[in-house]
Amino acid sequence: MEKFLKDWRLDAMNKHQYDSAIFVGDKLLALTNDSNDAFWLAQVHFSTGNYSRALTFLEKHKLIDHSPACRYLAAHCCIKQSKHEDALATLGDKTPAHLLGNSNKSRRRLQHTSGNARTGVHRKGSSRTEKRERSEEMERENTSETKYEAAMCYLRGICFAKQNSYDRAKECYMDAVRIDVQCFEAFDQLMKNCLLSPDEEWAFLESLDFDHITTDSTDTSQEAAQFVKMLYTTRLSKYKNPLEFSNAVESLSQHYNLESNPDLLLSKAELLFTQCRFKQALAITSSVLDTDQSNFSFLPLHLACLHELHQTNTLFLLSHRLADLHPDEPATWLAVGVYYLSISQIAEARRFFSKASMMNPHFGPAWIGFAHTFALEGEHDQAVSAYGTAARLFQGTHLPQLFLGMQHLQLNNLTLAHEYLITAHNLCRTDPLLLNELGVVFYHLDHLDEAVHIFHQALAIAKEIDSDPKAWLATRANLGHAYRRQHQWSLALTEFEEVLRQGQRDAHVFAAKGIVLLEMGRCWDAIVALHEALAVSPQDPVATDLLTRALEENAAAMA
Repeated sequence: MEKFLKDWRLDAMNKHQYDSAIFVGDKLLALTNDSNDAFWLAQVHFSTGNYSRALTFLEKHKLIDHSPACRYLAAHCCIKQSKHEDALATLGDKTPAHLLGNSNKSRRRLQHTSGNARTGVHRKGSSRTEKRERSEEMERENTSETKYEAAMCYLRGICFAKQNSYDRAKECYMDAVRIDVQCFEAFDQLMKNCLLSPDEEWAFLESLDFDHITTDSTDTSQEAAQFVKMLYTTRLSKYKNPLEFSNAVESLSQHYNLESNPDLLLSKAELLFTQCRFKQALAITSSVLDTDQSNFSFLPLHLACLHELHQTNTLFLLSHRLADLHPDEPATWLAVGVYYLSISQIAEARRFFSKASMMNPHFGPAWIGFAHTFALEGEHDQAVSAYGTAARLFQGTHLPQLFLGMQHLQLNNLTLAHEYLITAHNLCRTDPLLLNELGVVFYHLDHLDEAVHIFHQALAIAKEIDSDPKAWLATRANLGHAYRRQHQWSLALTEFEEVLRQGQRDAHVFAAKGIVLLEMGRCWDAIVALHEALAVSPQDPVATDLLTRALEENAAAMA
């Protein structure tokens, strides 16, 4: 009868017929009075979303202290009901120290004994075989308990994050992955919430012991370990080690047929976005969303690409569709906010960014968009406050610190701008935009040698990551201005001509070129350059004054 009921229960679960599973599971529990059947029934209640009933059931049958699995389920029920203090009381607020040092020993022994079992060597008959089988069963139980302990570390992190204790949450997530490298939920929280800087992400990845992933054989275990490491590599920051990222993506695509996998495509699109290749990134995100319109992990990047490319009609249609179909998703209102931002309706954009951040207080794009609306209106104090909140929530990304530095630079608070930009630089040393802003600060502080060095570094990194050269014409122009102030006229002229050659017809660049030509004594060439400046901006006062001076000097030279 027990087997009949278990088969019936399993069949109901496979069909998602939870009422049937509860009905049959209740009868099976009455028949067996087995704690495993009681735990199974509590899991069914959890699957139906009846978290209070599942928790009460665990307490009624005194299962919470029965095993790590039961404790994990009880704490998860508390979290689903937003009872984070109760969840921490169930879990304990600290990771058991012995797990961090010995978490993988049982798996190592299990792999070793599994290998011996396959050799078929039996020196002392069946009694020795039975002992080994009992030992293997105990090792498997220990491994299962270790995985639940890692999952409980992950739940501790969730609780601390809800209580705004982000440092403690980060440590709990890291402990979870250290204990069980297959605890992807914890790893994903670290990555998507930007709790680690790019350097910390790569150092953390290298510290993980992937070799303790076990399968049926040693060869497949090694392959699985390498496979998981490559998958995790694609989730790391794209501002560091792009070559290793590309190698991982190439290997996963060629050997495991993952070239069209959405997660890998998202990683490729993120890399293209950091390289300012917005059209290529948009092509990837659009291809995925065309086949899976509810893949919300793609939406923030997709929206950013649409905004950069000024595709307001597409943003309008997308935001309307999302508002109709998915009004409970924060990404929906992020899309609406980006649309209003693109058509310069700043107040409306701010309202919808705020709505998205209230629906999910840990939604980074909404906080950044909310802060941008103040910056665009020149409300620098409110912008600084909003960027500061984003910096507190997302400690591992340099972007909030970068934007804070840019705000203080606009306010001419050069000391504060320098401090924020240096903090951002300590988090990420390979963002050309950050280096450009830092170079501008040095330029205004009259540290021209440092400014020239930083601008060169920005352009070198942009070239190294294969970024679109047109995205960094402003940086090249800034380099030209630094050379101009150093009286290195030939170098300055080279930079300004390169900017103009690549298609940026800017009156200020033509005027700067005219200044340099005047200083070099090439009055006629300066007149030509200044006429081109006035052709772009006829009312430019600087170009007008310089043209008058150039004409006078040219007339004096002809006399």
